[in-house]
Amino acid sequence: MGYRGTVYKCVSNKRDGKAGGLGRTRKPGNPDSNVGEFGSGIRARKEDGMGNPGCKTNAVYEIKKKGTGEKDKRVRFGNEEKRVGRKVSEGRGKGEKRGGLRTVRQEDKAQKYKMQKNIVQKNVVHGNVSGKSTEWKNTGKKRSLCPVERYCGGCQMLDMEYAEQLKRKQKVVEDLFRGVCPVKPIIGMKDPFHYRNKVHAVFDRDKRGNIISGIYQENSHDVIPVETCMIEDKKSDEIIGTIRGMLKSFKIRTYDEDTGYGLLRHVLIRRAFSTNEIMVVLVTASPVFPSKNNFVKALREKHPEITTIIQNINGRGTSMVLGNKENVLYGKGYIVDELCRCKFRISSKSFYQINPVQTEVLYGKALELAGLTGQEMVIDAYCGIGTIGIIASRQADQVIGVELNQDAVKDAVNNAKMNDIDNIRFYCNDAGRFMVNMAERGDKVDVVIMDPPRSGSTEEFMDSIAKLGAGKVVYVSCNPETLVRDVRYMKKLGYAAEGVWPVDMFPATRHVETVVLLERKAK
Repeated sequence: MGYRGTVYKCVSNKRDGKAGGLGRTRKPGNPDSNVGEFGSGIRARKEDGMGNPGCKTNAVYEIKKKGTGEKDKRVRFGNEEKRVGRKVSEGRGKGEKRGGLRTVRQEDKAQKYKMQKNIVQKNVVHGNVSGKSTEWKNTGKKRSLCPVERYCGGCQMLDMEYAEQLKRKQKVVEDLFRGVCPVKPIIGMKDPFHYRNKVHAVFDRDKRGNIISGIYQENSHDVIPVETCMIEDKKSDEIIGTIRGMLKSFKIRTYDEDTGYGLLRHVLIRRAFSTNEIMVVLVTASPVFPSKNNFVKALREKHPEITTIIQNINGRGTSMVLGNKENVLYGKGYIVDELCRCKFRISSKSFYQINPVQTEVLYGKALELAGLTGQEMVIDAYCGIGTIGIIASRQADQVIGVELNQDAVKDAVNNAKMNDIDNIRFYCNDAGRFMVNMAERGDKVDVVIMDPPRSGSTEEFMDSIAKLGAGKVVYVSCNPETLVRDVRYMKKLGYAAEGVWPVDMFPATRHVETVVLLERKAK
């Protein structure tokens, strides 16, 4: 079949995607053609990268726009086609393996941000996205402090003035609690950057095979390369970069979620801000860690400030970062931090507030509202590793801590011993069920301090508070929406909210911590 110049081209005799059908000539006006009437568009097939002039699958082709000489490139995946060029395709075609057209490809990000490498111009922002020096061209728009902020989704307010962040968070809480109780002014940070004492990085390879580390893109498992983060601890980011640079020389492969091959999945760093102790957790897919002693030695030589290194084994196909089994490769297997003049032992799985500076502010306000005089019986519900209860024990007669996580309870017991506290007891139990049993025995409680998860408390738990006859409830919450719901329920049980105090625990994000004082009304 011949070639007819500018009118149409012959498609090769390869299968064209239809079962049993050979490739056919696509003529203008042909009802089987995906080109419109003559003159509406002329499609010229390009080679598919394997020398074939017109393979339908994964073929790259061009469409001439009517009345212009411009061409619009597209890529076909199965029966779908994606535009590339002016607007970067962000999806994957049917059956396309993860990474084939990965959203986080450096080329895509470069195109979206109109990045120009190695060109020094006026008004450029220097970013380091994948470990290589990069300069971002000024496009006339306000540039983000973080080059991957649009993809990460973690810092929704990063580029907003901090005063405006506080103002918006204050308004959110005021809107939620309108008609419920007064809202006090939000307590912000003096330095709202690099406050996170816990840093997690997932390891992967980019399309070129280069080792990358960073975070998952929001609502996906595509890895965004990150060198530094504006809210993470600087030293932790530095250690992660060192580990990434060591993998090639030690021939350690990163884990591939698609194939299940590779060793290193994640790295978790925890730093105690007050004592400067650092924990490094290497999450591997297998317990077999070749040259682990040499790897640990080399890492320690580069970062002698590291106090403990742990191998965590997670061979499951799960989104959970940590597995159940651990091996201590160096040090004592935990770090110690100091908070409100009390010491706390932190393991790899311990729940510990990620912003220690604001945690002291938050706990200080909670204990101020509790108004302890040394005569009270206090329950620390959802106690975790016992932080609030241990701090409160110095101002109370007796403290009971209740936590469902067994590992956290063990840490809490050790923390009480470390601080020479003998007026606190910890129980591994569901907080609501435990308090119901106390009420059935006729026990009485003066103050309940509760810090539930984001989902809030349960009606069973709040009913047990009323049965125990607690005079005060100090409710610490990381989710004001579930907090206001629970405050309304507590009102039905005879408790009045005296006020809510917002504390900015998570600058640059939309999240806000709050503490509420509830007092029992006299009948």
